[in-house]
Amino acid sequence: MYSSTHIILQTSQYDSCQLHTCWTPRHTGPLYCVHLNLFQLVKKYGNVVSMDLGTMPSVVISGLSLIKETFTHLDQNFLNRPVTFSREHVFSKNGLIFSNGQTWKEQRRFALMTLKNFGLGKKSLEQRIQEEAHYLVEAIEEEKGQPFDPHFKINNAVSNIICSVTFGERFDYQDSRFQELLRLLDEALGLESSVLSQLYNVFPSIMKYVPGPHHRIFRNWEKLKLFVSHMIDNHRKDWNPDEPRDFIDAFLKEMTKYSDKTTTSFNEENLICSTLDLFFAGTETTSTTLRWALLYMALYPEVQEKVQTEIDSVIGQERQPSLADRESMPYTNAVVHEVLRMGNIIPLNAPRAVAVDTTLSGYHLPKGTIVMINLTGLHRDPKEWATPDTFNPEHFLENGQFKKRESFLPFSMGKRACLGEQLARSELFIFFTALVQKFTFKPPVNEKLSLKFRMAITLAPASHRICAVPRL
Repeated sequence: MYSSTHIILQTSQYDSCQLHTCWTPRHTGPLYCVHLNLFQLVKKYGNVVSMDLGTMPSVVISGLSLIKETFTHLDQNFLNRPVTFSREHVFSKNGLIFSNGQTWKEQRRFALMTLKNFGLGKKSLEQRIQEEAHYLVEAIEEEKGQPFDPHFKINNAVSNIICSVTFGERFDYQDSRFQELLRLLDEALGLESSVLSQLYNVFPSIMKYVPGPHHRIFRNWEKLKLFVSHMIDNHRKDWNPDEPRDFIDAFLKEMTKYSDKTTTSFNEENLICSTLDLFFAGTETTSTTLRWALLYMALYPEVQEKVQTEIDSVIGQERQPSLADRESMPYTNAVVHEVLRMGNIIPLNAPRAVAVDTTLSGYHLPKGTIVMINLTGLHRDPKEWATPDTFNPEHFLENGQFKKRESFLPFSMGKRACLGEQLARSELFIFFTALVQKFTFKPPVNEKLSLKFRMAITLAPASHRICAVPRL
């Protein structure tokens, strides 16, 4: 995929309507660099802008009304995911995230049902999050207020929630094997934005012979798949189909129902890929958002102080936060939502592909066109937000009460919206509240924190250290 800060404007004809095209032939950064340049393009050319991403025609859609039309009235036409050559190399169109058609329908339906069966929306899963928050607090206490990088502690804690559902177990923060898995995942996500990795998606037949980071990405994903495969083998040793313990057990049981059919997606490869998708999605997005949250608290101490005042008033210091507290804590809830808005970790949404020739707002979109949603523009729209470029929890408050915002879509919408939204919201509230309850987050002495980000599959804070000073 190509992108550049030096955007050359062209026009292309889609039937009688003219789409304004950003042609980006020189690659100076990942696709998500484009989100920073879209403001002026949308302002000048409107809410439908096409871009040539190498050989792949694509369209970026902006504006709340058009986004809603895409994901409500026309959602059926935008259900597909585009599958890049690198993704196909690793996942072969299997799993939850990048599958399409019958495979996607079967895997998503099964994943939603299984997540509910193993606690989603129930007290049991909330208790697991509370327990893990306690372990995370203990791990951070060991830093004794000194500067540390919170990256992998937070990753491990968040990952343990989805691991308890998929694998039936959590992993200690000192578990070297699991730390290596988190490192492999983080490295793969970061490397996917490299020049050579993006070139692989345009020229795979050539790039497979060229040395570079794209080969390390494949090796990392294969190691992650091998880990999942080993977990599946271990499950089979003492598997009881009448008493499923987790996602893997439930999937194995489902496989037995279709053992004589060749058209089903319930097979070994989909078990590996769907489990890995849950592991990736359940680790990366929520942990990245939490890292942004702590960074914003250190940079906005007055906001952090207000959160702590509300925590002390509603919860105190003796008991753990629970989801039942959220309704009584409008300011803390608003802060979590503002972190999601400003953190903007998936600025162009997960891409879709046009399933059938479609007309959108007068424009003809041929089948196969990649569709991206300009969440950056939506979440920074001055018509929707009083101070769009400033971290301001008041965006989600009205007369001191929490206020939902229609123009807030960090989890997307429609049939391919994030299936883990409820879990992510629960984790964010409990983890964030538990951490700010016990610590005050500050910049290290003589070190300046910034909002610089690393561009990868998600926009994550650049590597930094922070101080977690225990509250007395």
